[in-house]
Amino acid sequence: MNHEALLSARAQAVEISGVRKVFELGRTLHNPINLSIGQPHFDVPEPLKNAAKAAIDAGHNGYTVTQGIPELLTALQADVQSRFPGQNRTVLVTSGTSGGLLLALLAVINPGDEVIIPDPYFVAYPQLVTLVGGSLVVVDTYDDFRLDLNRLHDAITPRTKAILLSTPANPTGAVLDPTTQQELAELCHRRGVLLISDEIYRAFHYDTPPRSPAHYNPEVLVIEGFGKSYGMTGWRLGWAHGPQPLIQAMTKLQQFTFVCAPSIVQYAGVAALNFDVSAILADYKRKRDLVVDALKNDYELVVPGGAFYLFPKVPRGTATEFVNQAIEHNLLMIPGNVFSRRDTHFRISYAASDDTLQRGIAILRRMARQ
Repeated sequence: MNHEALLSARAQAVEISGVRKVFELGRTLHNPINLSIGQPHFDVPEPLKNAAKAAIDAGHNGYTVTQGIPELLTALQADVQSRFPGQNRTVLVTSGTSGGLLLALLAVINPGDEVIIPDPYFVAYPQLVTLVGGSLVVVDTYDDFRLDLNRLHDAITPRTKAILLSTPANPTGAVLDPTTQQELAELCHRRGVLLISDEIYRAFHYDTPPRSPAHYNPEVLVIEGFGKSYGMTGWRLGWAHGPQPLIQAMTKLQQFTFVCAPSIVQYAGVAALNFDVSAILADYKRKRDLVVDALKNDYELVVPGGAFYLFPKVPRGTATEFVNQAIEHNLLMIPGNVFSRRDTHFRISYAASDDTLQRGIAILRRMARQ
């Protein structure tokens, strides 16, 4: 049997993640200096571990209702109401933020509908749009990674159904300022376009308080998660909040796909909402400043306002060539073409120990001065 002939056009159109390629490469190297993976370097806090263990021991190991356990839903709904007073927003617990994003696109995108994303973008966005049969439209944000609303306005057509972006952003760490958020939210309202705001890095705002486009438009769909803030990326717990009809459609689709978010992790999520992450945030801000200060004289870069990534410009050649040279020094990073139509920058994740960061910095400074 020709198994390749059995594969759908959808499966063949989706590409293997460039980030995962580097992740697998890292497993073959001896003690690599790994600045490639967007995963917190700290362990899950003990109170969250204890809540998950207690849930197992209490027998909470079966299916939950699709929307999420009542304890978590109630806590999340209260959080949303406190941050978005006066809005009638509905909550859904999802299997990670990726699960929430897929459900959102499945709920609104018909074959041929256009989805606009800023470039650079999170590696999964183009593949998710392909997966649901949408047509991808990218809006360039180089060289400062600020979203130009005039460019965005010009990219909207009668076929545009949604705009998908992250703030703070992966891979650049860029944060949408409140004025741009308001103008973007109002533009989407006027044009009847759904704005999907991926806010998985909401806890990681370094220079300004967290703000969402949903503050200016209750129709904005927000996707959030627990993985980055609490070091529990493998536990797959996210949540979405937005207009009730859209959340209801996503809930229906979750019934027949993910079924529900992992049961024991939802109980850990309740504990997470009572855990103070300010010390973690302060440590990551320090790491950001450490890396920026060490590299700013050797690389052209934009200081990230959030997340835990730096996206410098390569000093010569393409990013792929530069990253391959770094691998020869046992240093792992991600070339820019994984996140972009361009291959001029590379992504560093500073979610690493100080020792790892210092080793990586030393190699990068030597490479820049060659």
